[in-house]
Amino acid sequence: MKKTFKIEDLDCANCAAKLERAINDIEGVEKASVSFIAQKMIIEAAEENFPKIISAIPKAAKKAVPDCTVIL
Repeated sequence: MKKTFKIEDLDCANCAAKLERAINDIEGVEKASVSFIAQKMIIEAAEENFPKIISAIPKAAKKAVPDCTVIL
């Protein structure tokens, strides 16, 4: 299953890459991709894993890119 999330204040492609790595490290995420241009993130995971993943996103995002916000 894929879900798309909007990202605010993502400043550069390097920040997008950092955020993508951080989200891919969350347990249960099969694949995450972050687009700096579109200011969005797509996460692929099993449907039953999404509640756990969504609760882990804010902490992982703030650690990787403190200035950006993922709209859940």
